[in-house]
Amino acid sequence: MTPSVAHPSDPHLTTGPGAAAPAAGLRAALRRVLALDPLPDCAVITGDLTERGRPDEYAALREVVGAFPLPLHLVAGNHDVPEALVGVFGETRFLGGGMLTSYVVEHPGLTVAVLDSRVAGAPGGRLGPGQLSRLDRALARSPGVPALVCLHHPPVHVGIPFLDAMGLADGPALAEVVAAHPRVARVLAGHVHRPVTASFAGSTVAVAPSTYRQSGLVLREGVPGCPDEPASFLLHLMPEGPPGTAWVTHTVPVGGG
Repeated sequence: MTPSVAHPSDPHLTTGPGAAAPAAGLRAALRRVLALDPLPDCAVITGDLTERGRPDEYAALREVVGAFPLPLHLVAGNHDVPEALVGVFGETRFLGGGMLTSYVVEHPGLTVAVLDSRVAGAPGGRLGPGQLSRLDRALARSPGVPALVCLHHPPVHVGIPFLDAMGLADGPALAEVVAAHPRVARVLAGHVHRPVTASFAGSTVAVAPSTYRQSGLVLREGVPGCPDEPASFLLHLMPEGPPGTAWVTHTVPVGGG
């Protein structure tokens, strides 16, 4: 069986008024993941799991994802609060069984490395040398196994000035680590609320759309609005084929659109 990973992002779950729509969007995306044939090996939600990072919002998230039957990995985004996230999901499969928001999970035939790019009080992100060193060591293990590096902030500019101003500050440092490990098949990110792909350090960055609201494609200065575009998620897989077959990424719409 060839490896595959479902990649939803930015559900922005909350509680109280306004809670229904983001929860419904994430539920619909996870149902669509389970309708795939064959099922993916796992799913990764690349950040902004909640709107404000409150414990009650993470409790609401656990109600949505708790019974999801596939391995599911959670990534912290700039709207999240790591301490509250760990308070609800620590030592569960959703954080790799540990108490940190940066962790590595080894699946049969696939490595998932989750990073925490959140900077407290800021919309932009940074990984820092400690996380990058740990990632380098993790990727040095099992060099022949495909790996996915997962974080919230894209490590490249996406051409939307408003969002590029709040990107990943140390993207070039991440590029150095990824370039040293050809087994990195994809770098998965969120934050943009649009599907974006870009070459990166010998690999490919794949930015997932939101399961809740999409951002407008505003390529000049200005604040992107929320256009009436359908929610979707990404599916990354290595198709069956001859030696050297490359990974591909599909955009999977959710609902009627």
